[in-house]
Amino acid sequence: MLDDSAAVDAIDRSKMLDIVAGLPEQIKDAITIVERIKDEIKDEFSSKTIEKIVISGMGGSAISGDIIQGWLRDSLHIPLFVNREYTVPAWVDKHTLSIFLSYSGNTEETLDAFADAYVKQSTCIGISSGGFLKERCKEYSCLHIEIPSGFQPRAATAYLLFPTIMILDSIGLIPHPVSDEIEETMTVAGKVRDKNRKEKTEEENKAKQIASKLQGTTAHIYGWNHFAPVAKRWRTQLNENSKVIARDDVVSECNHNDIVGWSFNPVVSKNSSCILLRDKEHEPKQIGKRFDFMKHFFERVAANTIEVDATGNTLLARMISLMYLGDFVSCYLAVLRKVDPTPVDIITELKTELTG
Repeated sequence: MLDDSAAVDAIDRSKMLDIVAGLPEQIKDAITIVERIKDEIKDEFSSKTIEKIVISGMGGSAISGDIIQGWLRDSLHIPLFVNREYTVPAWVDKHTLSIFLSYSGNTEETLDAFADAYVKQSTCIGISSGGFLKERCKEYSCLHIEIPSGFQPRAATAYLLFPTIMILDSIGLIPHPVSDEIEETMTVAGKVRDKNRKEKTEEENKAKQIASKLQGTTAHIYGWNHFAPVAKRWRTQLNENSKVIARDDVVSECNHNDIVGWSFNPVVSKNSSCILLRDKEHEPKQIGKRFDFMKHFFERVAANTIEVDATGNTLLARMISLMYLGDFVSCYLAVLRKVDPTPVDIITELKTELTG
């Protein structure tokens, strides 16, 4: 079925697969948007001392904060916190950079957190396609970066992730050059797209192969360190695009609890698929041993055990390579389930309830 273009298009009526395929171009466009105001960003911070960073958002917007936190974990010399609450932490102050990500600009948790951070005298920046966040930034004389409208938030990750990276780089908070890393990320994303776009047959398309294995099972995705947020991204994409229940966990923490549950629940295990997000060339020896143990264990108890290895030289490229593959997988699984990946009716229903 996945190789029948007409059948795929009939289910993917809102063209989510085509939007996903546009990621490399979206990255380039996002960088261009920030390049135009790079001097303005530098001027904003010329006399400020930043000692902490908070990135606030929800859902498909907040995942960009998680990815940046994972990417910079071993290199950033000041704390970076990802906030998903109506308020920001009590320690936010005038030495804190607070970045607010809301694709629509109308996410109520993010707007309330923005107001809280502003009261605490934090330097605030908003990134959105418009909405109340843009209006608040104007009202409070805070910098706002406007990104293109018309996407689902989860399909606009490039427009939230890369402007945030560019902001941090422009004001000197990232302790290493990023231009080459971003360039390689675009190249690697292009290769992932070319290998997994819908025109590629299942025989040569890894994303289609994984989706076929996941069909009819519950997916459990495991990442480690930098790739823990990528595992979360796989899970949330399966939730929203595929409309399935899924879960994510972190190695090595899961080795202290999760594997016990697997060993005592054979009925659930046999209806589960385990996805191991690896970076074999770079993962520490002990992490490799843990993944190898998990692979052999899951092969005995689960319906499917799927290893996926990162590609690329730089860390950001390797993270995005795995993230991007998961985006394709989630869309193909939706097609196999005969559901349009784009609509998220229950979220719309909740928002209506909250504003009613």
